[in-house]
Amino acid sequence: MSVLALDNRRARAVFLARHGLGAQMQPSPMDVIADLGFVQLDSVNTFARAHDLILWSRHSRYRPDAMNRLLAQDRAVFEHWTHDAAIIPMDLWPHWRLRFARDATRLERRWEKDRPQGFGAQVDTVLRQIADHGGCTSGDVGRGEVRGKGGWWDWHPSKTALEYLWRSGQVSVARREGFRKVYDLTERVIPSAVRDVPSDAAGTVDALCHAALDRLGFATPSEIAAFWDVVTKDEARCWATAALADGHAIALDVAGDDGKLRRCLARPQVLDQAAKLASRARILSPFDPALRDRKRAEWLFGFHYRIEIFVPAAQRAYGYYVFPVWEGERAIGRIDMTRQGEVLEVRAFWPEPGVTMSTGRLARLQAELSRAARFGGCGEVAFALDWLRSGG
Repeated sequence: MSVLALDNRRARAVFLARHGLGAQMQPSPMDVIADLGFVQLDSVNTFARAHDLILWSRHSRYRPDAMNRLLAQDRAVFEHWTHDAAIIPMDLWPHWRLRFARDATRLERRWEKDRPQGFGAQVDTVLRQIADHGGCTSGDVGRGEVRGKGGWWDWHPSKTALEYLWRSGQVSVARREGFRKVYDLTERVIPSAVRDVPSDAAGTVDALCHAALDRLGFATPSEIAAFWDVVTKDEARCWATAALADGHAIALDVAGDDGKLRRCLARPQVLDQAAKLASRARILSPFDPALRDRKRAEWLFGFHYRIEIFVPAAQRAYGYYVFPVWEGERAIGRIDMTRQGEVLEVRAFWPEPGVTMSTGRLARLQAELSRAARFGGCGEVAFALDWLRSGG
């Protein structure tokens, strides 16, 4: 049987529309999160936090307090781990039991071997403290313990225990205070109607693979596994075989930016779905879900993007933390900008190769910068004298 093919332009349109970058803005932040599946959290705040920018780019009226309201008041979402810390729709929580169990096993093996002595004994102590005294932050546990200045490898025993309790599902993030997580017992955070929903490993694998494919539009088994980072690659491959056999998915050859075909899975109706993209310029988060997989972004869009944190300034092609700028189905450039008081300072904009900054395109970019300034609480946009650079 011949395999259907999807040309690169249509593939881009399908992929971007599935990632909430179609012509229509989403009606609410919760709709954005539900459609995306999760929103990655990040503390970087050059003019707005990365996760807030993800939501704002898809819901223009979004304001940063909305996410914590969904988490702390509405209990419409929960915070846990995908490939990184993320906000996830609450109805998926039962399927995270598989993640809790696997994380617990992995962390026990790693931390009993590599962590400072005292981690195991502190698990019960920290859990009892939370049960008796309510929500706490990492600063509220292990008082008197020596606190390291490094990363996770240098955590004090109680901080390590708290992380273990969260990753294993025994405590949950009740709210954020600033960017600090406040933990409480899971039974006090996750609604009982959700906790009472049964789940098993096989059902979770099936549900999460289906949900990943729906959100990606087309994907390889490895990409399906990586989407939530709960399902293993072997489990995704087995699921893909079954999905192809029972007609829930078809094989599809998708053309990349270079014309090379990649064999993917897709829903049977994907070729019939038209996707209309916005013609306006959009400033995206460096952690935008459409670009999170850097290799896929390069294959599909010809967009080579890295955050150049560890590259010396003299060797950087761009600033260390630049924002992708999108228009329709392509990247048109990268922008280096930061909030300085009430001013959004634009240091540089580099057009992508082959992109001409016509009068109309420049006007669309400046309109997006004005919107970004309002979102970031800036009263004006200031441009460096040499802000408009030559193409990359």
